[in-house]
Amino acid sequence: MATYTLPELPYDYAALEPVINPQIIELHHDKHHAAYVKGANDTLEQLAEARDKEVWGAINGLQKNLAFHLSGHILHSIYWHNMTGDGGGEPLAADGVGDLADAIAESFGSFAGFKSQLTKAAATTQGSGWGVLAYEPVSGKLIVEQVYDHQGNVGQGSVPVLVFDAWEHAFYLQYKNQKVDFIEAMWAVVNWQDVAKRYAAAKERADVLLLAP
Repeated sequence: MATYTLPELPYDYAALEPVINPQIIELHHDKHHAAYVKGANDTLEQLAEARDKEVWGAINGLQKNLAFHLSGHILHSIYWHNMTGDGGGEPLAADGVGDLADAIAESFGSFAGFKSQLTKAAATTQGSGWGVLAYEPVSGKLIVEQVYDHQGNVGQGSVPVLVFDAWEHAFYLQYKNQKVDFIEAMWAVVNWQDVAKRYAAAKERADVLLLAP
C-alpha cells in the first residue's frame, strides 16, 4: 500500500483565473504533483529492497531522490491550499488574521518589506525552486527562504507556511519566460486564512519541532 497519495484540489481547475489558467492547474496537479507522489513511493520501495538485500551501492542517489520527491509532494500540498480565488490583499486584524499580520510586521518591518523580499526571492531562484515564508522555531520569527529544486537551502526546523512555486511548469504556458510577472500576480490569490492557520500551528508545535537551548 502506497505511503503517500495525491491530495484532491480544494477547488476546481478554473478557480484561480485569471491569475492561473485551468490548463496549468490541471497539468500541475494531475501530472507534476502526481509524479512527485509516485517518485516518493517508488523510492521507499527501492530503499526497502536495499535493506532486504543489504545492497547499498545506490544509497546516496536513493536518499536524494526521497528528499526531492517527498519535499515536492509536501510543498505542492501546501501550495494548493495557500491559494484561493477570493484571496489577495494583505493580512488584516479585521479579517481574523491579526496575529499573522503582527508577526510579519515584527519579522520584516512592514508588509511591504516582506512582500518585496518574498517576491524577489521567488523570482530570482536560479533554475527551479520556490520562494517560501517559514516559521523559524529558534527565533520564533518568520523568515523568507529560497528553496532550490524542492529541498535545498533551508533552515533546519523551519516550517513553511506560504509557498510560491517558481518552477517553469507552474507558469510557462501562461506567462512564458516572465517568471517575475507570475510571482507578482500570485499575490492576488494568496489565502491568508490558510497561511494564518499554518503559522498558528507551527508556533504551537515549536517545542516539539526543535528543543533549543
